Amino acid sequence: MLESDIEWRRFCSGHSLDRRRFLRMLAASAVGLSCSPFPCHLAAAGVVQNVIGEPDSTTSLDEILRQAPVARHWVGSNDPKADCQSCHDSGERMDSREPQHDQGHVRCLLCARQCRLAEGERGMCRARINTGGKLRTLVYGRPITVHVDPIEKKPFYHFLPGTEAFSLATSGCPLRCKFCQNWEISQSRPEDYSSPFTQPERVVEVTQNRKVPIIAFTYNEPTVFFEYLIEIAKAARKRRIHSVLISCGFMNELPLDEMCDVLSAIKIDLKGFSPDFYRDVCSAELQPVLRSIKQVHRRGVHLEIVNLVVPTLNDSEVMLTELVKWVAGELGPDVPVHFTRFHPDYKLLNLPPTPIRTLERAYQIARDAGLHFPFVGNVPGHPGNSSYCPKCGQVVVERSGFFVSRSHLEEGRCENCRESIAGIWRPEDL
Repeated sequence: MLESDIEWRRFCSGHSLDRRRFLRMLAASAVGLSCSPFPCHLAAAGVVQNVIGEPDSTTSLDEILRQAPVARHWVGSNDPKADCQSCHDSGERMDSREPQHDQGHVRCLLCARQCRLAEGERGMCRARINTGGKLRTLVYGRPITVHVDPIEKKPFYHFLPGTEAFSLATSGCPLRCKFCQNWEISQSRPEDYSSPFTQPERVVEVTQNRKVPIIAFTYNEPTVFFEYLIEIAKAARKRRIHSVLISCGFMNELPLDEMCDVLSAIKIDLKGFSPDFYRDVCSAELQPVLRSIKQVHRRGVHLEIVNLVVPTLNDSEVMLTELVKWVAGELGPDVPVHFTRFHPDYKLLNLPPTPIRTLERAYQIARDAGLHFPFVGNVPGHPGNSSYCPKCGQVVVERSGFFVSRSHLEEGRCENCRESIAGIWRPEDL
């Protein structure tokens, strides 16, 4: 066994789900839940599965708190310089008299939910807690799953195709999507898993030793481990390793700006184009997500969008058309948009998988609106997995499942007509 493989196994041995949960997720992946962080063993790709570890083990909250650093992006009532308006909602009445604060209250400013927390309370994400009037992050240094994936699995189709990504997640998410395929990670608490403390430099070191060029923050909502993400990405950049984010887009502007400074690509889930859908199915709001997408695009970070098409909930022609019109009008034609197949999971076991013809309809709506790179996702072997030249119509990147089977690009141009194809195709393009 290679030294790097031994090191990888040692690293993975401390970062795994308990065995019963893993087996359930593995069984799910076998029937096509390709968004799971635990796909079937990909021996051909050299993937090592991280399932080594103590079964049914957890880490105590007290142990986590001892190592939990103070978080960033929050305000507290104990700070005499705090701006009252930053902690209160805009609609609340603010009298001119001297304010009387509840001692020790804090407001998290990381995501768009902006949770206001009393002593001992956690945010909606379950990953940040108020202790002693300070907001602390419970997930810094505590990845609960790591895995090497093809970059196409994220999915990124126009960012360094054919490369691998060292993927990691902690617990926690600010959303409550009823269709979540990673719910045992996203809807969990940090103490639900055995998770030894791991420094950012260690993550980067293992990635480099595996000769993997990308670190992907994924599976749960990575914004909840913002501080850890930033430090990993900074350390990775020093070693010429690129970092990418797979996100729901529900963060505030200042944290997103900081992430854009250290990330090379961002994929955002635009889960539907209806405020009611976001509220009823995701317990969230649409507008912050649209704001984040536009912000990433303005910053010039490579952007791709995924719309998981859920039967009866967000698959109407009106909603798909409005989503496509918004992308075309606000972002232009070159941002890849993936229309991905839903599989029954979590709280939506009653719904069937998305009919392929629905995805094909969404694909055609996007084409008709002038989008250059729509995709049919989660349907292996479908022609809609491939990228086509917007000028001559020839295939420029042909895909089979999560792998590139053939490329017809030469220095980012179509081999047939020499049209420049939007994307980041080589590390030197970054």
